[in-house]
Amino acid sequence: MQLRKNQSLKRFHEFLKLENEIGNITRQEAVSMVPPLFLDVHSNHIVLDMCAAPGSKTFQLLEILHRSTKAGSLPDGMVIANDLDVQRCNLLIHQIKRMCTANLIVTNHEAQHFPGCHLNLDCDIRGSSQHASQLLFDRVLCDVPCSGDGTLRKAPDLWRRWNTGTGNGLHTLQILVAMQGLSLLKVGGRMVYSTCSMNPIENEAVVAEILRRCKGSVELVDVSSELPQLIRRPGLKRWKVRDKGKSLVSCKEVDKVRRSAVLPSMFPNGGNYRDIDCNSNCDVNGHPEDGVQVEENPAMHEFTEIVSDFPLELCMRLLPHDQNSGAFFIAVLQKNSPLPAIEVKRRKEVNNQHVESVNQGSEDAQVLQIYPSESTHEEVCKQVSDDNKNEPNEPNTADFKFSPVIDEEGESEEAQEPHNEENIAKITPSKRKLQIQGKWRGVDPVIFFKDESIIKSIEAFYGIDEQFPLDGHLVTRNSDTSNVKRIYYISKSVKNVLELNLSVGQHLKITSVGLKIFERQKSREGRSVECAFRIASEGLPLILPHITKQILSASAIDFKHLLQYKNVKFAEFVDAKFGEMVANLKPGCCVIVLGEGNKVSAEALQVDESSIAIGCWKGRASLTVMVTSIECQELLERLLMRLDRETEKGSSMHEDKPSNNVRYVEQESNGNSQDVEAI
Repeated sequence: MQLRKNQSLKRFHEFLKLENEIGNITRQEAVSMVPPLFLDVHSNHIVLDMCAAPGSKTFQLLEILHRSTKAGSLPDGMVIANDLDVQRCNLLIHQIKRMCTANLIVTNHEAQHFPGCHLNLDCDIRGSSQHASQLLFDRVLCDVPCSGDGTLRKAPDLWRRWNTGTGNGLHTLQILVAMQGLSLLKVGGRMVYSTCSMNPIENEAVVAEILRRCKGSVELVDVSSELPQLIRRPGLKRWKVRDKGKSLVSCKEVDKVRRSAVLPSMFPNGGNYRDIDCNSNCDVNGHPEDGVQVEENPAMHEFTEIVSDFPLELCMRLLPHDQNSGAFFIAVLQKNSPLPAIEVKRRKEVNNQHVESVNQGSEDAQVLQIYPSESTHEEVCKQVSDDNKNEPNEPNTADFKFSPVIDEEGESEEAQEPHNEENIAKITPSKRKLQIQGKWRGVDPVIFFKDESIIKSIEAFYGIDEQFPLDGHLVTRNSDTSNVKRIYYISKSVKNVLELNLSVGQHLKITSVGLKIFERQKSREGRSVECAFRIASEGLPLILPHITKQILSASAIDFKHLLQYKNVKFAEFVDAKFGEMVANLKPGCCVIVLGEGNKVSAEALQVDESSIAIGCWKGRASLTVMVTSIECQELLERLLMRLDRETEKGSSMHEDKPSNNVRYVEQESNGNSQDVEAI
């Protein structure tokens, strides 16, 4: 807001917007960048970002995957970025598109029901052994929906809307999302649970309940030696639960009428209402029944501290005033063994148990807990599908697979209803109609592109070497393969996930996958050339080192003219030899690389990660740039800036090697003052 208002910073603001749109710069709050750092991601890891939108952390994870790879190669790992809201998924896709990566899948699922894509159909009990054919992850980022009270500094309106019910209402959802993340995690893998809240009900209470349910199969990791300059405070081991103006220290103090809203898992020591009722002879209001003598215990009226048995001090609290940031809670968990075995029952049996328990008193309900990825699910899904055939007006719940998966004591309407806050409303919309797995309406299918004639024509036209395989790595979103407009390139890891997804009936609802690498030219000239598919600007950096045909090096002045005028006739190029070489290219798409001199070299063209290239279309008499206006603007401004700087210094220009995300354009003048002035 200050940048927009300050006229003296207008040019700087425009620079930030342009660089952000291109992908050279990503603006992100510093504290929100901390959770991915504790994941300890390696280039070969399969990573799940459960609640990914708007995508800043996903972008960060992808940068970590790609940082050790060379030009023209891809890391062995990948990221699956998931979000419940379709519009937020679109925002995520727009953000990540700047990364130009083939190692990403974007999905649209409720995080607590993210599918595990099992292939095994015969098991009723989930034992200790892992199924080989299922989707498991090396790292899971579980940045769950929260009340957001840690953002009060930048969002002061939260002061007026904040109440204790917000955190209490999200507690169960946060547990379910975290448990699903752990069930999808490989043994030996690491999961980071994080919120931008300081409420212990959303933080330490959730972590304690996770450890309680996992029964030793998961442990907190001591990361105090990692990021030593980060100022952090230990997690809490004791806290109170606020409800209706009361501060409660134990679930024993909760009235029966409030037990559906205040759960035992919210307290440091957990507990169970059933055990309390077995040792109590009180009425529904907690008072002694008639004829029953209850001795007065003075200690009942005194505050008794209850401390959690788990090492919650290993969690981290990042407070705003410690390092001038927002607030964040972070817990690093490691899975040491499979989660406890849970019996899987038919959906009707689970529903009947739930109804009966509600009729008998929801506080005594002991509904079956199920960890989907640790159990088989095909029978349940089939039963759900059969049930819904006779109920056309009911929302299809196949996406829930194991619903209802609720807390031991059930959920109240108060706990289930999202509170009137933007970040919560977007994540938990009410009455959301679910799609049928494998038949996602309104979502384009993911089809492996196997048209050998088109693939061979592309390889031959651009002279793509054998080190860049196309067969098996191309997908399209059009079921009519004879009329494909866009072709996407996927990495080997993404290919494996897609093949597994197809084999289990397309459980994953995929909204985006891979990197757009080829696009059909729609113009009249495009239909008359040898290869109608041009190289997309997004995919050009990846395929550039592997192109041996239809590629030329241009001098700085001709490269500048292409960016300025978008269309240049062959005879109008400053370097006449370059104009001749362009005229001799085959009609269709070609690639122009910024060369290292004011004349085109006759030697074989060498490209690396520092090379600057643009896609063009060679017509009958001219060369047309096939790059967006904003990309042309960014490249042109950078080129002119560098050339002007070197002209002022009077020194010879040279090409700098940039980082992966920032491109610098510099050119040698070879002492030719006339060429420098012309540029």
